[in-house]
Amino acid sequence: MITLSDVQAAAPRIAPYVRHTPTIAVNAVSEPVTDARLSLKLECLQATGSFKARGATNKLLSLPKEALAKGIVTASGGNHGLAVARAARLAGVPATVYVTESATAEKREKLKRWGATVEVLGAIWNETNKAALAFADQTGAAYFHPFADPAVVAGQGTAGLELLEAMPDIDVVLVAIGGGGLVSGMAVALKAMKPSIRIIGIEPEGSPTLKACLDAGRLVHLDKVTSRVATMSCAETDQRVFETVRDNVDDIVLVPDDAMLDAARWLWFEMGIAADLSGAAAVAALRTKTVKFSAETVVGALVCGAGPDGL
Repeated sequence: MITLSDVQAAAPRIAPYVRHTPTIAVNAVSEPVTDARLSLKLECLQATGSFKARGATNKLLSLPKEALAKGIVTASGGNHGLAVARAARLAGVPATVYVTESATAEKREKLKRWGATVEVLGAIWNETNKAALAFADQTGAAYFHPFADPAVVAGQGTAGLELLEAMPDIDVVLVAIGGGGLVSGMAVALKAMKPSIRIIGIEPEGSPTLKACLDAGRLVHLDKVTSRVATMSCAETDQRVFETVRDNVDDIVLVPDDAMLDAARWLWFEMGIAADLSGAAAVAALRTKTVKFSAETVVGALVCGAGPDGL
């Protein structure tokens, strides 16, 4: 789907428009979540509040202006939609964002404030996406896929370049998974630059999209999605994303929604970090002991999205 060179090319392209987010050590906390040497990559401080700004901006800058003349459309659980709305504003074109019924009111309001036309449709992203694709066909708007577009995936991978620069001795990376674009981009970049690194993805118990694919050895469509985390709920990923994850991700673990809420509260209390439930997924995997590491292990965890869930 992509290579390291695609990610490396994306980094300077998007640099004027996105933030180089900080990586901070987790220390002196009242309730440690792991014995490991843990640091957090704060993509919750990225433009629009998530890593999604990287991919949407790279997609935008990869297209000729004429391709954007009729505006941009996408389907989202919230965070990708915000990134697309911002990209549309940078380009000076309208954005239409189809969101799932489970998208939070806070993210819907932010989308409107970014100037997007918001359409609420579908219980899960796959249903919402059908409407977005139909809109693109009818209007000629440029469609920005949240996780199965090589330009989007390469943009997300730039977070991996920054993480490795900040933590050259890193052993393990923990990454939340929705459709799989973030973990795909980061894993390709990180494995190419440091083959010994372990990549562990985290999915909700109620939306084990990529884990089901890995267990079956093929692309799987989930019969039902019960997670209430809109930004991590997806009934089916893309074949290329599945193959990228299969070849580059070491393990995928599952955590319940309530554990992510608990982790979001921990992040706010202990670190002063306002994370949405997806942003708290990596910490949830640590707090529940779903993943365990020794004191010598250097772990980097992405706080991939901002939100008031833990406040």
